[in-house]
Amino acid sequence: MELLASAFNLILCQPLFNALVLLYQYLPGHDFGIAIIVLTIIIRLILYPLMVQSIRSQKVLSELQPKIQEIQKKNKQNKEGQGRAMMELYKKEKINPFGGCLPLLIQLPILYALFYIFKDISPSALEKTLEKILYPFLSHPGSINTVFLGTIDLAQPCIVLAVLVGITQFFQTKMITPKAQKNKQKEGMAQFSGMMQKQMLYFFPIIIVFILLRLPAALGLYWLVTTLFSIFQQHLIFKKPKATRTSSSSSPSLT
Repeated sequence: MELLASAFNLILCQPLFNALVLLYQYLPGHDFGIAIIVLTIIIRLILYPLMVQSIRSQKVLSELQPKIQEIQKKNKQNKEGQGRAMMELYKKEKINPFGGCLPLLIQLPILYALFYIFKDISPSALEKTLEKILYPFLSHPGSINTVFLGTIDLAQPCIVLAVLVGITQFFQTKMITPKAQKNKQKEGMAQFSGMMQKQMLYFFPIIIVFILLRLPAALGLYWLVTTLFSIFQQHLIFKKPKATRTSSSSSPSLT
């Protein structure tokens, strides 16, 4: 267990903390919050290709729910046939049902590493952390000011950031939630699925707000920038290209 903790510190915590210190030192203004924002964007750019695949998989799976429920209903007593039919559906739609899992599995250790870094960023705690894990080739930044834009102390919980994260999380979830189907489709499993989606849409952001109200605002800032980046990324992925005119309507008549 100690070996695992050392590896986690060496692979994630130390590089992330040193990247923050480096950004804090060289970005104009020496603002710890700006350093967190830039680091978050860098992380998301690195994960961009994986996240594109994940978002597409989530959206397609969400839109396929009526077909999935129909397969489950038809093969209620035949689990083997149900599994076969589901795999055929995934193959036909060219999606991997587990395609959205890998980016989440990658993000969770990063989030935990940042939580470990941000759980105590008081001046005395930061000084100890600098002594322990600052790379020798980096210059010591001295005391780090954790006040973001001169207004928000990132070492303390912030209700404004927590609420903003909840709002942006709501819109992000709403973007990948399929539109309500007609009443004839809202029966049985479809109705249950719709109810679960509504709970995720409304209750998950509220839960996040309550969680962040107990954590340092630095983590809330990271979460807010991550969510905003995801919204922008989803917008680019789901944005439909302008409909092109058909050749028959654009080309002159031959007669």
